[in-house]
Amino acid sequence: MSTDATTSLASPALPVWRDPVAWAKTADIFAALIALSLPWSTSLTGIFVAAWLVTVAPTLDIRLFLESLKRPISALPIALFALALLGTLWSDASWGVRLYAVSPTAKLLVLPILFYHYERSTRGTWVFAAFLASCTLLMAMSWIVAFYPGLTLKAADVAERGIFVKNHIDQSQEFALCAVALAYPIMMLLRAKRILPALVLGGIALSFVVNMSFVLVSRTALVTIPVMLTVFALLHLKWRSVVIISCATIIFAGLAWTTSSQLRATTGTFLSDYRLYKEQNIPTSIGLRLEFWQKSLRFFAEAPVIGHGTGSTRGLFEQAAVGNLGAAAEVIGNPHNQTLNVAVQWGVIGIVVLYAMWLLHLLLFRGDGLAAWIGLMVVAQNIFSSLFNSHLFDFHEGWMYVLGVGVAGGMTLKARFGETANRPAEQAQP
Repeated sequence: MSTDATTSLASPALPVWRDPVAWAKTADIFAALIALSLPWSTSLTGIFVAAWLVTVAPTLDIRLFLESLKRPISALPIALFALALLGTLWSDASWGVRLYAVSPTAKLLVLPILFYHYERSTRGTWVFAAFLASCTLLMAMSWIVAFYPGLTLKAADVAERGIFVKNHIDQSQEFALCAVALAYPIMMLLRAKRILPALVLGGIALSFVVNMSFVLVSRTALVTIPVMLTVFALLHLKWRSVVIISCATIIFAGLAWTTSSQLRATTGTFLSDYRLYKEQNIPTSIGLRLEFWQKSLRFFAEAPVIGHGTGSTRGLFEQAAVGNLGAAAEVIGNPHNQTLNVAVQWGVIGIVVLYAMWLLHLLLFRGDGLAAWIGLMVVAQNIFSSLFNSHLFDFHEGWMYVLGVGVAGGMTLKARFGETANRPAEQAQP
């Protein structure tokens, strides 16, 4: 279809329900609503994802969309879902468990659609702005419930200090991503001598860091934030700036360590949890992870090529727990490591698909630009945090990956290759 033809189809004479202009803008609004709701509610996120899929469908050019699925960045997420579906055939779990275990990979099917849509849309920044605004509001609520715990929406038996909704892992992942992602626009604003907006964004970024230092932070964030900051320094700063910022970071870290009992307590649990596990077989957080990883490696060695099948993990841990006590008797359906989660179910084949997808998504975000920077940070955070969790398959972190990589990836492709052939004319409008 020619551009002229597309333009004529988007003419004001068309009824709204047939107008691609209306559908495209509505889809962009729902995408922003997904980002807005993600830090707060799984139910709302699911509703908005379904609404986005419905509204984006009329904007698809089927021929071009099918062509886009041949790109490895789109084909590999589909391949991982297909592998999970195929893995149900050799699993010993019940069919209900097998199909339930497929569902965490289904969100990856949204990635190719996001790539296609935001390669044509000019409203991708709406999504990033919505997520930042939502996380900033959540950070404000975190401070409030830290001082007034009764205001939390969490039940009394599971409430955590400074957590208004969800949990400290999800909240720390959000805050860490926002804090590090803001480093790029702050740097660009300073170079353009736009001091006031740079100070505003810098204040927001610092507020996220201070909240994680004095209210509540996950140990995963303590590991991933330095890695993400190192990537930023190596890519965007001169050596003199790196030295200055490193010194400032060390000073801030020292002050935070000295003044924040919460930070000292969180880091102190690394060693204490390990000792309790090794010496007394107590199921501490770190001890359980070590136990899960050891057993998962053994399960992987038993079926290294194609794994034990989709949904097999819990059954394997149940068999291994027989006759054991303490940490060794714990049963889990998720080994808290993305690689091992994939390896146990789908073997080396699954690992190859997973790492190929991660690698190609990293390579997609080579170069400069806000979208490339955000996409790079989303992928890097997911890879490193998945050393301690199965974050690609978790609802919250998994959707952070899909939404962040999908939107940033589409914007990066558009910037790299220019105007896409036959791009709908309505999406040329901001």
